[in-house]
Amino acid sequence: MSVENTPATAAPAKARVRRLPPEFNILVVLIGMALMFEALGWIFEGQSFLFNILRLRIMILQVSVIGIIAIGVTQVIITSGIDLSSGSIVGATAMVAASLAQSSDYTHAIYPHLTNLPAIVPMIAGIIVGGLGGMINGGLIAWTGIPPFIATLGTYVSIRGFAKWYTRGNPVSFLTPQFDYIGSGIVPVFIFLICAAIFHVVLGYTRYGKFTYAIGANRQAARVSGINIKRHLLLVYTIAGLLSGLAGIVTAARAQSGQSGMGVGYELQAIAAAVIGGTSLTGGAGRIWGTVFGTLILGVVTSGFTFLNINDYLQEMVLGGIIVGAVIVDQFRQARRAKV
Repeated sequence: MSVENTPATAAPAKARVRRLPPEFNILVVLIGMALMFEALGWIFEGQSFLFNILRLRIMILQVSVIGIIAIGVTQVIITSGIDLSSGSIVGATAMVAASLAQSSDYTHAIYPHLTNLPAIVPMIAGIIVGGLGGMINGGLIAWTGIPPFIATLGTYVSIRGFAKWYTRGNPVSFLTPQFDYIGSGIVPVFIFLICAAIFHVVLGYTRYGKFTYAIGANRQAARVSGINIKRHLLLVYTIAGLLSGLAGIVTAARAQSGQSGMGVGYELQAIAAAVIGGTSLTGGAGRIWGTVFGTLILGVVTSGFTFLNINDYLQEMVLGGIIVGAVIVDQFRQARRAKV
């Protein structure tokens, strides 16, 4: 028998395959979809999809905001929870931050005596509002026992109502150049990647991460092991709110205005990015870089459909199918693990 066919050499080969990071398959899908749109672009449009720098730049900027939200949503889903309020938090924080970032040149400022403030002031205010929204979610879930779906659905409506009430539905414009800079150029991309790097380390190498995975995998076992589940859930949802608040600030800075309708539908896109990136809706599994790749997949699909002049209705149908497909794949993966 040849050496190549012996079980002793076959086993290490299998081990090498298994050592590939979980994000590898998601990255392959991302590359495959990009190449597919590149081929379709030449066939139907006679031009390149991948080598249009302006298109790629717009796509990456658009997905950066969703990615920032998705990093927080990923942590929530790992605990076997859900957050439907993140889009509303984006709208509320955009309004609050914009109201404190107005220029003194505008005679109808929301706060006439608080104009031309340093950009750090509206940033802090927006992040605080986001953190408070997340804290309310965490408190409701941890101390009342309300299911996360119901709790965050309620805050989804209430926080959106606050965003509309804050300026009676009027947009907030004439923001300072210093604040607008937060949303200019590739600054949102840097913010997204920095957040991803930070929480990759936090989830993978700290007690916070270990507790987050433990609660999602087996809540009873986590409680027996001494984890304060209520306090940790409060922290996880607060962090998700802080990241949604940061996304709201970037959104207002990019648009150079604050509007109560900002962030509508962002919560579903963030959940989709996390699920496509391998985060299990049953809890206990998920990685930040997988979410990053999932966010990019959403961006490639949306940008590719726009590039091919496919209408928005069909885009939504296909995106919905991708989400359902990702969940089905996760269910098969969970069932296979249970058999092992």
